[in-house]
Amino acid sequence: MIRNYASTLSFTGKLAGKVTCAFLVAGLLLCGEVSAKDWAQKMFKISTHDFGHVARGAKTEFAFEIQNTYEEDVHIAEVRSSCGCTTPTVTKTTLKTWEKGAVIAAFNTRSFTGQRNSTLTVVIDKPFHAEVQLQVSGYIHTDVDFQPGSIAFGDVDQGTTVQQKVAVTFYGRNNWNITDVRSVNEFLEVELSDAVRGGGRTTYQMSVKLKDNAPAGYISDTLTLVTDDRTLATVPLTVEGKIVPPLTVSPSALFLGVLQPGQSVTKQLVVRARQPFKILAVRCDGEAFQFKTTDQARPVHLVPVTFTADENNGEIQQTIEIETDLKVGGKTTCLARGSIRGPLAPPGNQVNQANQNAARSIIQK
Repeated sequence: MIRNYASTLSFTGKLAGKVTCAFLVAGLLLCGEVSAKDWAQKMFKISTHDFGHVARGAKTEFAFEIQNTYEEDVHIAEVRSSCGCTTPTVTKTTLKTWEKGAVIAAFNTRSFTGQRNSTLTVVIDKPFHAEVQLQVSGYIHTDVDFQPGSIAFGDVDQGTTVQQKVAVTFYGRNNWNITDVRSVNEFLEVELSDAVRGGGRTTYQMSVKLKDNAPAGYISDTLTLVTDDRTLATVPLTVEGKIVPPLTVSPSALFLGVLQPGQSVTKQLVVRARQPFKILAVRCDGEAFQFKTTDQARPVHLVPVTFTADENNGEIQQTIEIETDLKVGGKTTCLARGSIRGPLAPPGNQVNQANQNAARSIIQK
């Protein structure tokens, strides 16, 4: 619906445009309440999340992913929370076509306890006003505490081993036990120390190690602590980090935009490594892409990417492969996306000739 409004306006003349705009405004006012939430809601795949049972002090977050599937830019003006138990943040306030972002819901497990429910209201002001509500719930226990609240590895060079520790304390009885620790991530190893008991509480020191054969990419996992407590049989612990490969390219997804047939656009890739390197080749299927590289060795390379749209309307999705002289991890890829829509764009010399003819006609008059 958003794209159709823009298309209608773009094909009206001066006088017709005024009349069309008047009808469009009336139409928007008439159907706004019905349609405004629908188009905005469709950008979210998930609108509810239950954290379940979580420990006091545990880092507890969930990302509500949003993707702009429309031609117009989408701008998030603000996000409100109905409860102080949940703090919302936005990873990217302006989204272009096909760009993704997220509304991060952080459960405040330090200041709140018990069953908590919150409504996050996402306010969008462009291209039209709309509001989307996201629901968050969970139960914060006071009898289990994590120090620190999560396993945070940070940035880790690929091929290295790192280790983090967390203290797990249960308040209420001396004979509380952790019977198992489960994870679907095969690259994590967990060790538990002997429990320290006394004063009505039990404390474990838990060590979590990231193996050196873990693949590059983000780590966003959960360790599940299994206990002998009937009311709290399992407790989740967040594990986060990023394994950085020897070679990286940004952006990892290159958006080319919405192009007319025959139109060209130039974007730029940034290729980085921890040591100077040479780019040996940049490859992509077809002849629509052109790349410029240097034969010099440097830790950061800027690679201009020029794409020329063909005569066929449709979606663009091509993988760009970059090969370097690095012995370990010397290749990386980037996904280029975009759309080709509309009539054939005139070549540059035709446009220039048309401008010259128009100017000559004005002078003669």
